Amino acid sequence: MTAWTFFKGEWHEGNPMIMGPMTHAPWLGSCVFDGARAFEGVAPDLDLHCERIIRSAENFGLKPTYAAGAIQELVQDGIAKFPAGASLYIRPMYWAEEGFVDVDPATTQFSVSVYDSPIPSLPSFSVCLSTFRRPGFETSPTDAKAACHYPNSARAMREAKARGFDNAVMLDPMGHVAELAIANIFYALNGEVHTPVPNGSFLNGITRQRVMALLRKAGITVYERTIHWNEVMAADEVFFTGNYAKVVPITRTEEREFQPGPIAAKARELYWDFAHAGKKA
Repeated sequence: MTAWTFFKGEWHEGNPMIMGPMTHAPWLGSCVFDGARAFEGVAPDLDLHCERIIRSAENFGLKPTYAAGAIQELVQDGIAKFPAGASLYIRPMYWAEEGFVDVDPATTQFSVSVYDSPIPSLPSFSVCLSTFRRPGFETSPTDAKAACHYPNSARAMREAKARGFDNAVMLDPMGHVAELAIANIFYALNGEVHTPVPNGSFLNGITRQRVMALLRKAGITVYERTIHWNEVMAADEVFFTGNYAKVVPITRTEEREFQPGPIAAKARELYWDFAHAGKKA
């Protein structure tokens, strides 16, 4: 993997050692990040990802040290270190260097990493229902894209893979469908699309919002509402969105198998058209 990280005014190649054993972030989890993509010469919604890392930091009690526009300029500098059209993952991060349990915002640190990461080709993708749930705002900082959420997602994925599935569908604290362990879920029935309404238990993804807007503009009805697992199991097709793989059809839920459906295909087509119609990376 080729990787470049901007930290304290300089670009560093590889995996620079930017945290120590006394750093608050690896000790007590005070790290927020965002994930964007550059591929085929474009970086869709990069501005929104750079804005979200600022909100995540502020919601976590950290003090952002770069404006969103400055982060976007740094990202463009990082992209330029790779061949034109490279498939890249873009990860700005804020974290606390010091603090006693809570963070000391005055010690907030920043980095942005850009590295090789091909968009995966997933001709088949299976999910099962997890026994682990997403937390609510009262039990976890769900208003930030925070690293501390991901060990719970890892438990769900580990459980799913042990059962022979690629990923897991997680419920919210009330027992309603929230999302996959690391992506947002949609299903289609009778030509209409349904997705869980954001309720403070899962990330309202930027790719999720973009795909919903594109589908609606194309004349497809999209409902955001409370969803039960049995509805997903009875759907005509199921798919997910996320920054890592963008738009992917789900071909098996538990023991029920699906063929990739036309709405998921349309969503992916619309997203790629949108990405390439935007500003070049």
